[in-house]
Amino acid sequence: MGRRIAVVLFNLGGPDDQKTIKPFLRNLFRDPAIMYVPNPVREALAWLISSTRGPKVAKEYAKMGGGSPIVPETRAQAEALTAALSAALPGDEIRCFLAMRYWHPFTHEAAAEVKAWGPDETVLLPLYPQFSTTTTGSSLKAWRDGGGGEARTICCFPAQPDFIAAHARLIREAWETAGRPDPENVRVLHSAHGLPEVTIKRGDPYQWQVHQTVDAVKALLPELGDHLTCFQSKVGPLEWIKPATEDAVQEAAKDGKHIILSPIAFVSEHIETLVELDEEYAEVAHEHGAAGYARVPTLSVDAGFIEALKTLTVDALSGPVGLKPPNGAPVCPAKFGRCPCREAGLESAGNRAA
Repeated sequence: MGRRIAVVLFNLGGPDDQKTIKPFLRNLFRDPAIMYVPNPVREALAWLISSTRGPKVAKEYAKMGGGSPIVPETRAQAEALTAALSAALPGDEIRCFLAMRYWHPFTHEAAAEVKAWGPDETVLLPLYPQFSTTTTGSSLKAWRDGGGGEARTICCFPAQPDFIAAHARLIREAWETAGRPDPENVRVLHSAHGLPEVTIKRGDPYQWQVHQTVDAVKALLPELGDHLTCFQSKVGPLEWIKPATEDAVQEAAKDGKHIILSPIAFVSEHIETLVELDEEYAEVAHEHGAAGYARVPTLSVDAGFIEALKTLTVDALSGPVGLKPPNGAPVCPAKFGRCPCREAGLESAGNRAA
């Protein structure tokens, strides 16, 4: 008799409509993984930020029909992954559950649904390729706090081969669609969501993992030699990791480059891609004389990306329950103490081989 396998897809979530924008923002900024201040102050700041930013953000969401497309996109990914897993694991019953961090369906709602379904195996699959305490770490805590049971936990996949190949192919397609401009005059900007510098200094491996992704993608694009990793979506007064995507776009434009902008850490379309990249940064590029500006689509339901998620899930079903790092061992250098594998005391591949 086949197994019942639950796959829980973690993602940020987003407001359904204009009415839910403020509570979504409040949930985001009240997360202690995002705001490093004591609880009473954090709650007050979350209320203040959601109240002051709400009207501006509402205008941006209005351009997308009033709410975020991230949940529908994640549902489409879940459907594609269910089909791929069902073909790879005949006889097993596969069901994917959405666990959104800051709006419905919340992580605790997903935990209750999984428990009610009663799977034989549960795989936690973050749709954050690069681990951060602010994304995957926060979602895993929400899973535990919400009553989520023991599971096989994929912590990250910054250099998973199918994931990397999908990114490289989409970048090449964007270059070809733009008319194959002279590679000497093309700059590929790999944009990821930014973080405060203090988060990295506290041992978060996110920035390092983003660079691992970009290095792997670059290796598959020898025809395009000019690449730069940059970070977007800064909020608040703290110093954030650099270079900022807006500055990188401006500099490339002033150099007269044809810009190809890849959302390297985003796997679905949402406000950061559809508004920030498609409108705000495109305008910066044109204002400063870019030879061209092409935005690479997110991975979404790209067949290569779904293959990556399928492989990660199937691999996670082997061996004991618990953390499932890339290739079975931590990839982050020892200085990144907030890596969940290092916090759990797992050995690196080098140490294990020794």
